[in-house]
Amino acid sequence: MLQQAVAWTTSVGQTSQILGPSLGGVLYSLGPAFVYSTSTIALLVAGILTFLIRMEPSIRKSEPVSMRSVFLGLEFIFRHPVILGTISLDLFAVLLGGATALLPIFAQDILHTGAWGLGLMRTAPAIGALLMSVIFSYYPLKKNFGPMLFGALAVFGLATMLFAVSTSLLISLVALFFVGASDVVSVVIRSSLVQLQTPDEMRGRVNAVNSLFIGTSNQLGEFESGTLAGFVGAVPAAFIGGIGTIAVAGLWMYLFPSLRRLRSLTES
Repeated sequence: MLQQAVAWTTSVGQTSQILGPSLGGVLYSLGPAFVYSTSTIALLVAGILTFLIRMEPSIRKSEPVSMRSVFLGLEFIFRHPVILGTISLDLFAVLLGGATALLPIFAQDILHTGAWGLGLMRTAPAIGALLMSVIFSYYPLKKNFGPMLFGALAVFGLATMLFAVSTSLLISLVALFFVGASDVVSVVIRSSLVQLQTPDEMRGRVNAVNSLFIGTSNQLGEFESGTLAGFVGAVPAAFIGGIGTIAVAGLWMYLFPSLRRLRSLTES
């Protein structure tokens, strides 16, 4: 059930990303007080719902805090190639494929669409991600997780390259739609793998490392795209990013053959 749960979580997240800015714009048209009041109420409701969550108690063996215990998560990851390949793949693939940070440049200087076009381009990946996550919620993957993971990364890279060279808003939106959809395939598989391949007593430490890698890749990916665009221009930067994602996928297929051949989420 975990894969479906991850897909639902992703679906809810993407829905909020689509509706949030639109709702914020409508509320701001009524006045800033409406925006902050609504946000405050939403946070209070979320806090109450979180407080009402009841978890089954589990007794775990406590261990003294030491330098080894602090780095035990990293040690576990480096001893398990499937998890190491999964987490590092996210870091480097997203690091090189962060072309969405360049959307304002494409909207203004390349596609000449202005703010409304930028809004559509920001929405397109979220719609693709939402649609794919809903599909996964009802029809989860059953096999061939390794090939599907690398296939999704290849689609992500190709869609990024198509977006880079497009001079049509429609083609750009289609490319961004596939960027979002393929990214969800990768996210669902990687998130499920990390959870199911990690024993209970190590899951907190491993998830902490995974969260660090995910957050780092997103921020550094945007920084890399912006910096490269400053040197070579937005179009070459986005195109190089797509090529880089495909190159990373190919390299990881060679470095982590166990991940490439993975057929089951619980297979090590």
